[in-house]
Amino acid sequence: MIEFTLWDILRNLLLATRWTVLLSLISFIGGGAVGLGLLLLRISKRKSLRALAKYYIELFQGTPLLMQLFIAFFGLGLFGINVPAWLAAGLALILWTAAFLAEIWRGCVESVAKGQWEASASLGMGRLQQMRYVILPQALRVAVPPTVGFSVQVVKGTALTSIIGFVELSKAGTVVTNATFQPFTVYGLVALIYFALCWPLSKSSQILERKLNVAHRNH
Repeated sequence: MIEFTLWDILRNLLLATRWTVLLSLISFIGGGAVGLGLLLLRISKRKSLRALAKYYIELFQGTPLLMQLFIAFFGLGLFGINVPAWLAAGLALILWTAAFLAEIWRGCVESVAKGQWEASASLGMGRLQQMRYVILPQALRVAVPPTVGFSVQVVKGTALTSIIGFVELSKAGTVVTNATFQPFTVYGLVALIYFALCWPLSKSSQILERKLNVAHRNH
């Protein structure tokens, strides 16, 4: 029987952590890009575009991420489309992240006083110019803390991708446990690594929120 040292276990988990970090970055950046597009549709003057964005957001917020991952991987296979696990995981997480970020940002945009819209319109600015030069810079200050906070959920959400065979941190934990028969050691290390990834993000969100509140009071 092969003996596994603590370093052997940790090394294998850290190798898998790279994929957790990479998938988190892809999901957050891609979801942010799609979410920005959804935001623009959500606040559009055209009712049909607002409805389209609203139904998209409700669909992805109202269904489990686990189901979305399952459909992205196994569902497409029913139509003869073979999608690699990493691609299905990235696609599902991007679409899921986009729905939540769009709603976070919509709330931040709507927190900007209506007078700002009216003032910029009186200067002859179009809708996109209003968003770019007036509304988004103000909404950004409010949006940063909850956006950074949601990144924690994205990191933890990657753990669900193990259901479709993507080997990230939690899946690696299962594989290493089956090889070492040391579940408490392995999953204890898995928990510590997730904490090391998420705690700085959570702390940053709290610090940014405090700074925003102080700046708002001073203003």
